[in-house]
Amino acid sequence: MSIRARLTEYVRACFTGIWIESHEHQEALTEIAELCRDEQWQLATWDIDSGLNIPGQSETEASSSDPLAAIRAINALATPDGTAILVLQNFHRFIQSAEVAQALSRQIIAGKQNRTILVVLSSVVQIPTELEKMFVVVEHELPDRGQLEEIARGIATEAGELPEGNALQLVLDASAGLTRMEAENAFSLSLVRQGRITAGAVWELKTQTLKKSGLLSLNRGDDDFSQLGGLIALKAFCKRALLQPSRDDPKKRPRGVLLLSPPGCGKSQFCKALGQEVGRPVLNLDVGNLMGSLVGQSEERTRQALQVIDAMAPCVAMIDEVEKAFSGLNGSGDSGVSSRMFGTFLSWLADHQSDVFVVCTANDVSKLPPEFGRSERFDGIFFLDLPSQEEKAAIWDLYLTQYELNRDQCLPDDENWTGAEIKSCCRLAALLDLPLVQAAQNVVPVAVTAAESVSQLRSWASGRCLSANQSGIYRKPQQQARSRRSVNREASKN
Repeated sequence: MSIRARLTEYVRACFTGIWIESHEHQEALTEIAELCRDEQWQLATWDIDSGLNIPGQSETEASSSDPLAAIRAINALATPDGTAILVLQNFHRFIQSAEVAQALSRQIIAGKQNRTILVVLSSVVQIPTELEKMFVVVEHELPDRGQLEEIARGIATEAGELPEGNALQLVLDASAGLTRMEAENAFSLSLVRQGRITAGAVWELKTQTLKKSGLLSLNRGDDDFSQLGGLIALKAFCKRALLQPSRDDPKKRPRGVLLLSPPGCGKSQFCKALGQEVGRPVLNLDVGNLMGSLVGQSEERTRQALQVIDAMAPCVAMIDEVEKAFSGLNGSGDSGVSSRMFGTFLSWLADHQSDVFVVCTANDVSKLPPEFGRSERFDGIFFLDLPSQEEKAAIWDLYLTQYELNRDQCLPDDENWTGAEIKSCCRLAALLDLPLVQAAQNVVPVAVTAAESVSQLRSWASGRCLSANQSGIYRKPQQQARSRRSVNREASKN
């Protein structure tokens, strides 16, 4: 629902305190002004620079930079049968003052009698506790694909400047999640650089925008599944889910996967390669960057990050080592902030309707609550075990080529090695100009340094998770061997 439709409902229902969260104040003001003109409502605006602006009054009569005077001035606009709206821009800067908060409280209550509406227009929601129940929050949504296409056509006025067909869809994919001004800047930059609007130039500006926000980072690597050995079943599952035509139906869209494994088995690399393989951007959500110093700021930044992810659909959202990201789930030490952030994230996982494929990775399942892995939050929970001998052969071949090493030399004993340890051995061999066998002396596998943790993790995953290497449920290697012996004994009896 548009900001205009929501504001119409709230004003008609006489909500006298409305908080509009928007990063595009001019666009929001234009929509509000058009609504007031159509409904014949009186409109006044205020900001600290221009002061109070009341149509029909001169600047000397109306302009005042005093926030208290602006709040009180709305009563002068009241009429017996009409509605008056005062828009206060960036008023979160003043609302923490006791005098301003009290004046707002008094005016919101009085507004019920004379239909005077206070609208706070701000990029953040920072409502003092004593005013929380008095305000209703309206989100000014980012432009959709239709609006972005309209902006692009308004800028690319010459023939050949705007692509058509699939190329246009790539441009719209790249610009999803940008504000109207950011989209205009990106399209204009592309025209200046290349004479036409391309997705590449838009992605460049979009990467800078995400960095400035500090909420998300964008991965635009070139590695696809051909640069990742093993994980045959996981690759096939995700690729089929994301490339099926039926995913365009909102009821049939894939939700994502939870990847569990010991460190170094390729979880993070898989996330990055998945985006390249299916042609989607990979957004990395670093929960540590969402933490704020003010009360309620962490929860607000979490909601903002999820809104940006929704706006950038279709995409892949990656949360690496999710059990560490929400390490304060027991409520100790952070007054329950991590628990509230985690609750917001869980609700979004289950309820979001956007075409976002979520990939979460974890090394320690004991720190994750049971509700995290329930059905309809993920399409599957996969366990990435230590690679098999066949998978290790593919990984060796990959990194021997990448580091330009002699392929005829002897390979070291790689029992219980992960893909990361094979890469480390090849990198050290290239760095130190050593044979692989000598370079391997500097590698201690995680299956040795954390043997107990790895064993516990494999035991927990056995029978509970899908196998990333072969179709079906994961079984711990010892259990597989026992199952084969049992089958052989039964066969011999028969």
